[in-house]
Amino acid sequence: MFRTVAVIGAGTMGNGIAQVFAQAGFSVRLVDVGQPMLERARSTIEKSLGKFVEKGRISAADRDAALGRLTTTTSLDLLTDVDYVVEAIAEDAKAKQALFTSLDALVRPDVVLASNTSSISITALGAATRRPDKVLGMHFMNPVPIVMLVEMIRGQATSAESMGVASELCAALGKTPVEAADYPGFIANRVLMPMINEAVYAVMEGVGTPVAIDAVMKLGMSHPMGPLALADFIGLDVCLAILNVMQEGFGDPKYRPCPLLRRMVAAGHLGRKSGQGFYAY
Repeated sequence: MFRTVAVIGAGTMGNGIAQVFAQAGFSVRLVDVGQPMLERARSTIEKSLGKFVEKGRISAADRDAALGRLTTTTSLDLLTDVDYVVEAIAEDAKAKQALFTSLDALVRPDVVLASNTSSISITALGAATRRPDKVLGMHFMNPVPIVMLVEMIRGQATSAESMGVASELCAALGKTPVEAADYPGFIANRVLMPMINEAVYAVMEGVGTPVAIDAVMKLGMSHPMGPLALADFIGLDVCLAILNVMQEGFGDPKYRPCPLLRRMVAAGHLGRKSGQGFYAY
């Protein structure tokens, strides 16, 4: 089994992914373009592991060992010897394709390149490389250290062997892999985003307040979090980006993002990360 894993992108998802690999005993190299992002990520991981120690889920020694296995860098050139790569940069197809082309030229030919994309075509990412059989989707869910699911996406050219390697990795992380085909939004967002979008339409049309809509879904449908609170948690800009990918990919008006969602994103009301979305934080 592998020893060294690279995680590219030190945002919310990237630092969560880096944490679970480090906790599971892997050496992790976390990469981002700027040192401040890497410092913030390390601090977030330290806090998260600290909470696990407080709750008795891991020991202080486990925490220290996990942090010891994590190194950060702003240079892709330090990844030449890694055994597996997970990309977790912004949800932008062109940026991801450019990164995959760079990684393909850099890492060993046997290394699997996985993307944490929540909606972008794995087939298109694979086509940007000379190893499309070793490119797949490994969509972790936020918060990564807590949510057990990893959505596994097989591109048009992804080999069964590569999927097997990724599934074994999921097991090593204590996660449950569930396979999805390479269609826009995969399974999770194909079902989730239309629900969130419809909830936004219900706000825009005055059907109910955000509190009322979320209460109906929590109390009536047993959802742990209402769709609007969840949208704020995910980031309204991320929701909009995924809906745009789905609308473009399927050409179906049912995925058209609600005008209110577009307006809130344009205003910079992105949810928790900006302090204001459907709720104030």
